[in-house]
Amino acid sequence: MSANEKVLEVMKKAGKPLKNAEIAELAGLDAKEVSKIVKKLKEEGKVESPKRCYYQAK
Repeated sequence: MSANEKVLEVMKKAGKPLKNAEIAELAGLDAKEVSKIVKKLKEEGKVESPKRCYYQAK
């Protein structure tokens, strides 16, 4: 499973918007890496931000 898939999986399982640090902790990844992944996924339209600094899978 790639890091991108891990991040999406964590978001889907959470069922609520999460901060990058929470995603990093749950996925076992570095927070900086998660930040880059979330930005990329957002550009691809797979992630949305319902409020500032919180992200969830579409």
